[in-house]
Amino acid sequence: MDSKQKSRPVNYAFIDNQNLNLGIQKLGWKMNWRKFREFLGDEHNVQKAYMFIGYMPNYEDLYTQMHDLGYLVVLKPTLEMYNAPVDGAPPKPELSAEAQEKKPPVKGNVDAELVLYAVKELANYDKAIIVSGDGDFYSLVEYLSEQGKLACLMAPNRQYSSLLKPYESSIIRLDQSKRQLSYHDKHGPKR
Repeated sequence: MDSKQKSRPVNYAFIDNQNLNLGIQKLGWKMNWRKFREFLGDEHNVQKAYMFIGYMPNYEDLYTQMHDLGYLVVLKPTLEMYNAPVDGAPPKPELSAEAQEKKPPVKGNVDAELVLYAVKELANYDKAIIVSGDGDFYSLVEYLSEQGKLACLMAPNRQYSSLLKPYESSIIRLDQSKRQLSYHDKHGPKR
């Protein structure tokens, strides 16, 4: 290892996939996951990028693709309230199209896993990057900051939790890098 590499800190990113995805989609664009991983590595020296996702069986190909792009994918089981039969109960009937539209999105709450990995890996990185605008991570951010281990927070947009305001100087808004990070369909209409 040369001296230039040795002087750069070893950073890990801990990514709340649902918060990131919903936050950028609210603004009408999609993340190019390859470019985002390169951005984390090239601009923030992220050696390991943990991607926390609620597991859905029909997205196996996506999880494989994310892994192939260099993310360490951590899956958490999700509960589909309408379709998951309770032990011993008869299966629920299929929902109408109208009911499907009203059905809340399946939530894979990954907060505990993200916090656990960030603390469990503490000795292995110099600085952590938390990718989420969720106020549930306030205590983690506070702890990392107190330990001198917080590199930054990456929020999807300007609507991050007000609980994170004390760390505003450490927040990088990813919507401000839309041009660099957005996915462009090569076959879609030109804008």
